[in-house]
Amino acid sequence: MKIKSYKKKKTNIYEITLSNNEKISLYDDVILKYELLLKKEITDSDLKEVINYNSFIESYNVALKYINIKLRTEKEIRKKLANYEKQAIDYTIDRLVKEGYINNELYIKSYINDEVNLKIIGPNKILFDLKKLGFKDDEILNYLNAFDNEIWLNKINKYALKKVNSNHSLSGLILKQKLMQDLQNKGFYKEHINIILNEFNFNDDQDIYEKEYQKQKKKLSRKYSGEELEYRIKINLLKKGFKRE
Repeated sequence: MKIKSYKKKKTNIYEITLSNNEKISLYDDVILKYELLLKKEITDSDLKEVINYNSFIESYNVALKYINIKLRTEKEIRKKLANYEKQAIDYTIDRLVKEGYINNELYIKSYINDEVNLKIIGPNKILFDLKKLGFKDDEILNYLNAFDNEIWLNKINKYALKKVNSNHSLSGLILKQKLMQDLQNKGFYKEHINIILNEFNFNDDQDIYEKEYQKQKKKLSRKYSGEELEYRIKINLLKKGFKRE
């Protein structure tokens, strides 16, 4: 089959037109490898090989563009390239590793540094999220365990202080329980959470208590009165964690 013409479409892509008027877009790496600019004809078998190799180069370039946005893991790249043949994906991964674009140690360090510096998040959550990205425990813990416990304690204290100061409706007991659950969900160690929460005063706030008392009284006084009303109010306040008589 004859090659009728070449046309440069983008910085690194050429369009070749064959004698049957079929147009094929090829990366310049492919053009150079098969010396297509010097050829006037190409066999069907060679054309098939060229197209196959072009898919490898296309896969690589797609991955490279994906990585340029931010660091990616091998698992993320393989998912991004899911529409390509396995051989093309393997070629891309091997090449990216050799060129230093896939570097587990660098990715883990960058990821953990960002999480620690930018978020209120604990080590368990960081470990869990990195494992989802395809990393092994020992790869992660080698760097994660290097952080001093004071970092996690300070984060817990910062979060708890903010929530305590902004509390306008919860009893001390419920607030403490909620903080414990929230902080565990954020991936902090339970023993660290206890250390910090034990430093806080979770006695019921008088204003919050009075507000909730009046709320319950207004609601229940439609059905109850006298001692029965007070008993019902007390039961509801106890359910909400208030201890005050």
